[in-house]
Amino acid sequence: MVGELRYREFRVPLGPGLHAYPDELIRQRVGHDGHPEYQIRWLILRRGDDGEGGSNHVDCKAEHILLWMSNDEIYANCHKMLGEDGQVIGPSQETAGEAGALDKSVLGEMETDVKSLIQRALRQLEECVGTIPPAPLLHTVHVLSAYASIEPLTGVFKDPKVLDLLMHMLSSPDYQIRWSAGRMIQALASHDAGTRTQILFSLSQQEAIEKHLDFDSRCALLALFAQATLSEHPMSFEGIQLPQVPGRLLFSLVKRYLHVTFLLDQLNDTAAEAGAPNSTPEELSGERGRLELEFSMAMGTLISELVQAMRWDQAWSRQGPSGQPSGSIFQPQPVDEGPGLPPAQALPSRRRSRRFRPRSEFASGNTYALYVRDALQPGMRVRMLDDYEEISAGDEGEFRQSNNGVPPVQVLWESTGRTYWVHWHMLEILGFEEDIENMVEAADEYQGAAVSAAVGTALPSWHWKPMTELYAVPYVLPEDEDAEESEHLTQAEWWELLFFIKKLDGPDHQEVLQILQENLDGEVLDDEVLAELGVPTELAQDLLLALPQRLDDSALRDLLNCRVYRKYGPEALAGQPAHPSLLEAQAQPQESADAARVEAKEAPTQGSSSPLQRLAEGFGPAGKIFLDLEGAFRSEGPRQGEAKPLLLQLQRQPQPFLVLMRSLDTPAANKPLHLAILRILMQLVDFPEALLLPWHEAMDACMACLRSPNTDREVLQELILFLHRLASVSRDYAVVLNQLGARDAISKALEKHLGKLELAQELRDMVFKCEKHAHLYRKLTTNILGGCIQMVLGQIEDHRRTHRPINIPFFDVFLRYLCQGSSMEVKEDKCWEKVEVSSNPHRASKLTDRNPKTYWESNGSAGSHRITLHMQQGTLIRQLALLVASEDLSYMPARVVVFGGDSATSLNTELNSVNVMPSASRVVLLENLSCVWPVIQIRIKRCQQGGIDTRIRGLEVLGPKPTFWPVFREQLSRHTRLFYMVRAQAWSQDIAEDRRGLLHLSSRLNGALRHEQNFASHFLPDEEAAQALGKTCWEALVSPLVQNITCPDEEGVSPLGWLLDQYLECREAAHNPQSRAAAFSSRVRRLTHLLVHVEPCEAPPAVVASPRPKGRNRSHDWSSLATRGLPSSIMRNLTRCWRAVVEQQVHSFLTSRWRDDDFVPRYCEHFSNLQKASSELFGPRAAFLLALQNGCAGALLKLPFLRAAHVSEQFARHIDQRIQGSRIGGARGMEMLAQLQRCLETVLVFSGLEIATTFEHYYQHYMADRLLGVGSSWLEGAVLEQIGPCFPNRLPQEMLRSLSTSEELQRQFHVYQLQRLDQELLKLEDTEKKIQVSRDASASGRGRERGTGEEAELEAGAVAAAAGVAGEEEEDESEDLYYEGAMPEVSVLVLSPRCWPTASICHTLNPRTCLPAYLRGTLNRYSNFYNKRQSYPALERAPQRRLQWTWLGRAELQFGDQTLHVSTVQMWLLLHFNELKAVSVESLLAHSGLPPDMLNQAIGPLTSSRGPLDLDETKDTPAGLLKIRDGSEEPRPRRGNVWLIPAQTYLKAEDEEGRNLEKRRNLLNCLIVRILKAHGDEGLHIDQLVCLVLEAWQKGPCPPRGLVSSLGRGSTCGSADVLSCILHLLGKGTVRRQDDRPQMLSYAVPMTVMEPHTESLNPGSLGPNPPLTFHTLQIRSRGVPYASCTSTQSFSTFR
Repeated sequence: MVGELRYREFRVPLGPGLHAYPDELIRQRVGHDGHPEYQIRWLILRRGDDGEGGSNHVDCKAEHILLWMSNDEIYANCHKMLGEDGQVIGPSQETAGEAGALDKSVLGEMETDVKSLIQRALRQLEECVGTIPPAPLLHTVHVLSAYASIEPLTGVFKDPKVLDLLMHMLSSPDYQIRWSAGRMIQALASHDAGTRTQILFSLSQQEAIEKHLDFDSRCALLALFAQATLSEHPMSFEGIQLPQVPGRLLFSLVKRYLHVTFLLDQLNDTAAEAGAPNSTPEELSGERGRLELEFSMAMGTLISELVQAMRWDQAWSRQGPSGQPSGSIFQPQPVDEGPGLPPAQALPSRRRSRRFRPRSEFASGNTYALYVRDALQPGMRVRMLDDYEEISAGDEGEFRQSNNGVPPVQVLWESTGRTYWVHWHMLEILGFEEDIENMVEAADEYQGAAVSAAVGTALPSWHWKPMTELYAVPYVLPEDEDAEESEHLTQAEWWELLFFIKKLDGPDHQEVLQILQENLDGEVLDDEVLAELGVPTELAQDLLLALPQRLDDSALRDLLNCRVYRKYGPEALAGQPAHPSLLEAQAQPQESADAARVEAKEAPTQGSSSPLQRLAEGFGPAGKIFLDLEGAFRSEGPRQGEAKPLLLQLQRQPQPFLVLMRSLDTPAANKPLHLAILRILMQLVDFPEALLLPWHEAMDACMACLRSPNTDREVLQELILFLHRLASVSRDYAVVLNQLGARDAISKALEKHLGKLELAQELRDMVFKCEKHAHLYRKLTTNILGGCIQMVLGQIEDHRRTHRPINIPFFDVFLRYLCQGSSMEVKEDKCWEKVEVSSNPHRASKLTDRNPKTYWESNGSAGSHRITLHMQQGTLIRQLALLVASEDLSYMPARVVVFGGDSATSLNTELNSVNVMPSASRVVLLENLSCVWPVIQIRIKRCQQGGIDTRIRGLEVLGPKPTFWPVFREQLSRHTRLFYMVRAQAWSQDIAEDRRGLLHLSSRLNGALRHEQNFASHFLPDEEAAQALGKTCWEALVSPLVQNITCPDEEGVSPLGWLLDQYLECREAAHNPQSRAAAFSSRVRRLTHLLVHVEPCEAPPAVVASPRPKGRNRSHDWSSLATRGLPSSIMRNLTRCWRAVVEQQVHSFLTSRWRDDDFVPRYCEHFSNLQKASSELFGPRAAFLLALQNGCAGALLKLPFLRAAHVSEQFARHIDQRIQGSRIGGARGMEMLAQLQRCLETVLVFSGLEIATTFEHYYQHYMADRLLGVGSSWLEGAVLEQIGPCFPNRLPQEMLRSLSTSEELQRQFHVYQLQRLDQELLKLEDTEKKIQVSRDASASGRGRERGTGEEAELEAGAVAAAAGVAGEEEEDESEDLYYEGAMPEVSVLVLSPRCWPTASICHTLNPRTCLPAYLRGTLNRYSNFYNKRQSYPALERAPQRRLQWTWLGRAELQFGDQTLHVSTVQMWLLLHFNELKAVSVESLLAHSGLPPDMLNQAIGPLTSSRGPLDLDETKDTPAGLLKIRDGSEEPRPRRGNVWLIPAQTYLKAEDEEGRNLEKRRNLLNCLIVRILKAHGDEGLHIDQLVCLVLEAWQKGPCPPRGLVSSLGRGSTCGSADVLSCILHLLGKGTVRRQDDRPQMLSYAVPMTVMEPHTESLNPGSLGPNPPLTFHTLQIRSRGVPYASCTSTQSFSTFR
């Protein structure tokens, strides 16, 4: 029922706002695999047409697609077409009730009545010949029409007598009888498409039907066909100018089309009867083979005639063949450069290297990236190809290094003067400096350079792939397999050759069959044997040599264009676009015996200089027929004998006739030529054979002559007489004239000549009466072309479903023309509606008369001259040009400006400005516009030599060349998308029922893609069509499949995720190539490689550059690697699935292994295995590396806070141990460095996570111990450079920077002491007496000390912490004398507590009480130096800082032959033994004020086996007594370096300090929520929020100072900590971003302040830690309730 949609449960998107719905089951058949198939009609509805609003009604047959579907596809897509038992409801079950409504006896009586009525109607029709039809005859036909509308009686009307009756009625001159016949045919055709096709086909196949039907009867039958087929294939060719097809040729096309549709219905009916019990399989197979051959031959004939009717063969001969698609049709071509513009022209004066290949030579960006990675070496010059953050395209630099980070390439860029990290595919290799040459990129030299490069180096084929991508395009056959030729013709090639054999008649046909029999052992060749014949290629070449001599002109042209001839034809003829030589050779033996008479007439003809003779000479040897025709029609005797051979020759070779007619479209000055041509044409019309000539193909030349205002009146009169005669003889050409607009042209001619044109009004009336026939012809042409396109699409669909070859001749030819387009060009008068000028409008027609001698001259002031073009709707200007003449002197334009607008009052957009040279004749103003401008205005701003008025000789406007490609592309896309989306849904249903079906998905996909690849290679003519098909297929098949297999089920696991999990589990077992695990892994890899191998190279959208760099260079935002160039839906779903798999794997590992002692090495190994698996599955693609990183980050985010802190501490400890272990050197040290590198790659995941804050905390402590204990090394800086993004506050980097500052201060201090010494020496020189008196005193002030008990030379180092509070008083400078080298070397490290963890782990050192005088003096002098440096004028604005000395640092002591490396505390302890033999530990504690654990930590190494001391415990000294060990007691090293610095002390996350970090995080969450709630829905900018939180943290009242002070070390807070908490709340949903302004944050959902319990990290604890409730007691405010995060179970990513 119209407007009723029965099945709407599944909709398939076919395009923007376009969907398809399954509507009705049409028919059923048995497929080639023996399973049933069902033809479903899918409705195509646009957005808003689905009836949901209740007011829209849809015509179910307006737009639809017929699709054959299997049981599985219907089960997956059309559930309501299934019965209760799950079986498909067939069409027979729906109509069974209606068929049984009539009793058999009643049907028999009605059939008898119908037969008697047919006999009566025939008798009455014979009696009324030549008279008015009687009423009984009309009544009888009316009753027959009523019977015909009853479907069970359809079989009676298939009787031959009914066809005879209809034929007589249609050929009757009376309109009512023809109308009654039409009603009966409509009634018969109203049942189904099969009956309609059979009735119309039976009528059209009647013998000599064209002789019985006159023009009106034929138009009546054509109207019935148009009405019957209008709803079958609704297709619009709006904007495409179809050629004018006369009714005779159109009727032939209708007959061919009906024949093809009839055979197609028979094929489907034969398939439907395959399961019938009364037919054997052999009989059905033979019948089906016969029908397939007949259908292929009929389809080839239809295509051949349609190509000639559409004049595509002429357009192809002019344009030449286009290149076949090369490469994978699913991988779009790179678009790095503009269309048609080589890189050399785009960027002049660029440098490049001849040794390395550019990106444009690679099929995908991934393969190019791998090539660059393998070829690039440190020190090479590179150029940036794309804009990336701070680096612009075109910047050059020097490649430094690469690693596994993201981005992986470090380059020193000349534009910025520093290094910056980029991606591989963004670089072009220039090579080393000696490889680079300056390339002169002039446009005139580009082609020569390209040719020389092509000769010198072979360009790579698209088959090149790196070894890591062996499965990149498995559906493409290798080149050697492509080039391989079989010894026999394929069935499609043989059937195409058989098509031409069947074209032969009589003896020629028998001769060709005789050749076949002789080469095939005399086998009897009937139609069944011919269809299945295997023909060797040698025999095919012999046949192709014999066929051209036996075919007529039309068939010969088809032979030369067919595929089998291009492949196996003789080399002398292959590849020739035209065939005049063959036709001439064919015409030579057919010359008549009167050749002597023709030669006798040649001499006088050559002696004259007539225009026709000049035309014949210009056309060449074939132009001789012009003179022959003129001579034949001038003779006074009977002309028939001379003219008929010439007409037969023109029928075989119509090119001279077309040239003759098209010569009318020449300038009006050729009046004698025009008159001569018209006289010849006028006499040609009188011959019946002349009506078979293609008059319609050159009728546009007659119309051009008729429209031209310069046509002479005599020529115009002769033209009108000729056209009237032609239209009178054949009214088909009156219809053609109507289509060409002859009525208006004749009216204008009558107007111009005041009606004094003979037969002009009659011709105009004749043309006007054919208006409805012209509309019918246009509609029929559209229906036939649309029907052929739909049948071609149906064959493509069957080809996809069955994978059987397409055996239709000229199938590739038809597709080539559909993809190539029409040959019509929009000329001037079809581009614009009207032309307006600023002055002298009566001369405006001179602009478009195409006569260079006439002109339009303006009248007005200088600069006011305008020409305004009102364009046809939707016309894109291809070229706009002015014709000028230099002879006009000052009237010639000098400057022209072109404007465009939507109307004449809004011409505000300047399109172009052109300066006209004085020697110009044709000035191009616009070319290839990309935007439609309804109004174009040309303004002449200045004339040559300062002229005022201007003259324009002509105006040329060319519009676009309309093609059929957009229409065919849309239809091909719809059918392809529907077919593959239905198939994808069925495959997804199978996978959902059994996940193991994923293992077969690779072979299924590979088969489908290989089929489309081969189809494009064989049938599609160019790259554009192939790429369009590939893109549609990929989006319709792969995209929904990937979406379905990556969608999680109820358990939260997707099918592909399950498969990848299985792959990871059996990865180790897959090393055995003979195991089942290896086969399983191979299938998984083939599937993943197939899904991700397509990488479009489309230009990425413009992105506004952010001032803050991202990625590897500063930030830790993994999202900076978004896959801009990749298919968004497929890649997004695949990466999301891989991320989920990695997250689950890492989370399981963290949950089970986080307490292990070797946790970090195991985690690094696990991460490395995941990296290897990612490379195996997806190749080295950044998108999946990003997914891997995000998956690991997601697993870390799921950890509770204290557990995450424990993990971060383990990584910091592991890095510390590997850095210290690398100092060992040798093989052990190299192994430590390798382990360190693996760990650093893993730690990069912390970048951007909240865990980075705790990781930085622990790393800072351990790094400080290393730097102060053993000193800095190159490894510290290298580690920080690689994992720098993992430190939000950048404290480790600041620590290294402070060490560099301390070294600079030490150098300045050395210079400062030298200056003081110089000053003292000057004083001594001035006062020699004072020097003599104070010599003793000065000698006693030297800074060298010796111990009393045992001599020891000491070199000590102290550490000073710079603080903002003054603590030390200046020492007396009376002993502040310095003599270089007189005392031990002392280095002072000035450490800032802002970046060094000195506040809580060290104690203040008092130099007065704890250090000897020679060390104390140096420290005093350094303090004075530092204070004086702080008082410089340039530093007055900076805060004044004083030094506080601490116990941190190290020292080297000389003890005998040993050099002891000790800490500052150990140095102070050992210096006591220079004066004492024994020292008690109690006295040391009392003297230093150090805590016992710190002192005991220093004593431990000194009393070990390597130390110099012994510890004795007595009753008097319970803490112990230290004394120097006697050398005889136990052996110890006697010389060399001895390291006695205390071992590193590692922290624990479960200690108080770790809990303080958690408390700080929760306090910050409370502050953020409170501030955001106070600002309501308007929210705050993120920068403002950070400032407010920091201010509240420092000033109060929330949180209270007492509470902050209770956090201890965790009380410090920075902006990075606040940002981390903000993103944590964003991830939990407490805070939200505004969609339009993501930098604005607001409060979203209230949450609980704090979880009541915090998880314990102690494995032995029996329960959770005590609840922390201080947050709710001390921070809540009465006015604004707020909340913090609910728990510490997860954090957000820090971006």
